[in-house]
Amino acid sequence: MKRRDTLKALSLTSLGLAVNPVEAAVPEPKPAVKLLPGRQKFEAERDLKLLAAEPFFTPAELQTVTLLSDIIIPADAKSGSASQAGVPAFIEFMMRDQPRNQTPMRGGLRWLNAKCVSRYGNPFAKCTKEQQIDMVEQIAYPGKKVPSDMTQGVAFFTYLRNFVLGGFYTSKMGIEDLGYVGNTPNQWDGVPEDVLKQYGLSYEEPKK
Repeated sequence: MKRRDTLKALSLTSLGLAVNPVEAAVPEPKPAVKLLPGRQKFEAERDLKLLAAEPFFTPAELQTVTLLSDIIIPADAKSGSASQAGVPAFIEFMMRDQPRNQTPMRGGLRWLNAKCVSRYGNPFAKCTKEQQIDMVEQIAYPGKKVPSDMTQGVAFFTYLRNFVLGGFYTSKMGIEDLGYVGNTPNQWDGVPEDVLKQYGLSYEEPKK
């Protein structure tokens, strides 16, 4: 199902934009259900309900998810970072859309912060960049043997990385980064000459 069309609105609420309390007290009209190509009415209605729900992430959790997302996919010369592609908002939406993911996500974030406090004296978001990378290096490789107290971190980072990659590479930025163009009109010029020659074929009419 297409979820990207809901993310623009979601990103505004997820990132904690302030709302004027006077305006908030005025009842807003119920938004109309907008059907996009390939969507069923019940899907659009469910999306509206999810968007109206309370955010899953706390501001501190969202900050940590954003930092981790940009460590997994940083900006480079070709494209922007995961957060610039809207990945944190995508993950927020998925937490609402699939509640079964809420416990492992929140549990993993709590494990990460507890481990950082133990090692560096601060939760992940308040650690230095060097400390953040040091922690990530210890949990980023699922095939690598790690101490028993780090296995939960490895599982969490793999779990989060799957969300980050899924969110980025289904975004407009991620699709452009891949160079995927889909079905586009083109011009067929026939089999290349070197291939024809390889098989002893040609487009010339046989002589009678």
